[in-house]
Amino acid sequence: MTDRQKTSLESDKPPNPQGLRPAPWRIALVANLRDDLPWDPTAPPDAGAEFDRPETLEALTEALESDGHYVHFLAADSTLPEALTRLRPHIVFNIAEGLSGDAREAQVPALLELLRTPYTASRVLAHAISLDKVQTKRIWKSVGLPTPRFWEFSSEADASRASLRYPVFVKPAREGTGMGIDASAVVKNKRELVRRVGWVTRTYLQPALVEEFLPGREFTVGFLGRPGSRQGRRRPWLYDDLGYHFFPVLEIDSQAAVSPGVYGHDAKARDLEDEGAPGYLCPADIPEALRARLVDLARQAAEAIGTLDVARIDFRLGVDGDPSLLEINTLPGLNPIVSDLCMMATAEGMPYRTLITEILYLAADRYGLPFAPKVLPDSAEGALAARYSPVTIETSR
Repeated sequence: MTDRQKTSLESDKPPNPQGLRPAPWRIALVANLRDDLPWDPTAPPDAGAEFDRPETLEALTEALESDGHYVHFLAADSTLPEALTRLRPHIVFNIAEGLSGDAREAQVPALLELLRTPYTASRVLAHAISLDKVQTKRIWKSVGLPTPRFWEFSSEADASRASLRYPVFVKPAREGTGMGIDASAVVKNKRELVRRVGWVTRTYLQPALVEEFLPGREFTVGFLGRPGSRQGRRRPWLYDDLGYHFFPVLEIDSQAAVSPGVYGHDAKARDLEDEGAPGYLCPADIPEALRARLVDLARQAAEAIGTLDVARIDFRLGVDGDPSLLEINTLPGLNPIVSDLCMMATAEGMPYRTLITEILYLAADRYGLPFAPKVLPDSAEGALAARYSPVTIETSR
């Protein structure tokens, strides 16, 4: 990231309209709950899959309140503008996925920019780009980052005219949480391609992303931080000289999952010990050179679209063993048990409270909200010498 880009990220941030307020703060926890909305019968079968469970909100509230803050849940629906006006939060902890549209993850950040209210994680443009997998891959390709060859088809007719080398992987262009992905996403010939593209475009009312299928191992990399100095952050010792804290790499083994070889919605929706769930290994059993390569690519991929403070990036290896970028999640799940990012933090020995409050204070630092930095890790955050007490998370089917 250039100095000009770094300056832009800081200079055009929306100011806090209520002035600088030392902690504790009045926090709005803004989210979409999975069971809150009745879905139209024509909605996709996995509609709302990316929305959060009540237990996730309970865990987040407990973590934030443990640091002395006051937390109020606000639903990310049409009532949100009025609710925000009434509550006047000092900062918003945003995990809202949005309800509709091709950039729905950017809806709440855009509203908060309009209201000049500070909020956690990435800003409007990064969320809008990351949800559109095709645009994300175009940006990555333009800056020389490795991603599988890809095509975008808006209809069966488009797919029928394509000349591709099979197998390829087909998924909705603007969905998350494995929506629209199952064992049939891997197609082996044109007939299957046309049928799958038709199903995706009719079911999700959006283009289909078609990618070269990579047969290798699958990994995901999560981080906290952003480019810049670590000084002045709540826990400065967490971050490297570039301003990041990368968690141990997580490997996902889908071979024995409900959709063998495919990390799709049905597999992601299952709890760790459920029949048909994927296997998870963290830290992944990989050479240091590959780990370093994944981390470096993750940082570059995030910076290419302007990601801030927290994200998770997915990879798959090709036949040559080299990693390629699949997609980026600028609103990674924060369920303390089943979310990938939380599994990585657990494997490192980082308490859930530390993960969540660090996301909060990274945003507060950007907006100039004053807080007292910790000088050294306290006993609740792990041994001083090792920073944290790492463990190995390994589930296998």
